[in-house]
Amino acid sequence: MQLSVNHLGKQYATRAEPLTVLRDVTLAMQSGENAAILGPSGSGKSTLLQILGTLERPTTGSVHLDGVDPFGLGPDALARFRNQRIGFIFQEHHLLPQLSVLENILVPTLADGRPSSEQLQRAHWLIERVGLGDRVDHRPAELSGGERQRVAVARALIQRPALLLADEPTGSLDRTTARSIGCLLRELHEAESTMMVVVTHSLEIADLFQRRWELNEGNLCELSATGSGS
Repeated sequence: MQLSVNHLGKQYATRAEPLTVLRDVTLAMQSGENAAILGPSGSGKSTLLQILGTLERPTTGSVHLDGVDPFGLGPDALARFRNQRIGFIFQEHHLLPQLSVLENILVPTLADGRPSSEQLQRAHWLIERVGLGDRVDHRPAELSGGERQRVAVARALIQRPALLLADEPTGSLDRTTARSIGCLLRELHEAESTMMVVVTHSLEIADLFQRRWELNEGNLCELSATGSGS
């Protein structure tokens, strides 16, 4: 599996001149690689992640995942591609309050009807992997902030995505909980051999991952690799 981004640009129309958010962004990743994107607020980090996740279209350039140009697909095919090939984790967990831990994790599988027995088995496996084996039937209101984010991590992985995207997944957590979630993301990424991109303001979290990019004024550059995992 491979992610290939070439000469990506993003502009928004304004009353004056176009607002340029991303400028000639080029990057490539292979299965098993993970990376953190650092940068100040307003630098375009979330916009880049939304384009990688096919939630926004680029103004210029191209994105290919597993050899597929998702922006060349029709609306229904794009929705299926996104659901099956891309997993999302956000700063806010976006769990459905009326559903249990297990039911929230299974939500992405409902696009094809009822979850299969294999998907149900995987959901239980993921619940154990994220350390919530005794919380299967709990609702989000009965969980801590860190536990809710662990549910969101499991939900993002239920479809075995080729690409896992996390936008400030530890931003609303205390330092100790944030590091535990960062370590969990790294461990599950390694177990799944997926590609993962994490947007973060935290250098401590960024140092958990193999590659680091910095986005500043729309320009992306790769920093020296850490690979510390410490």
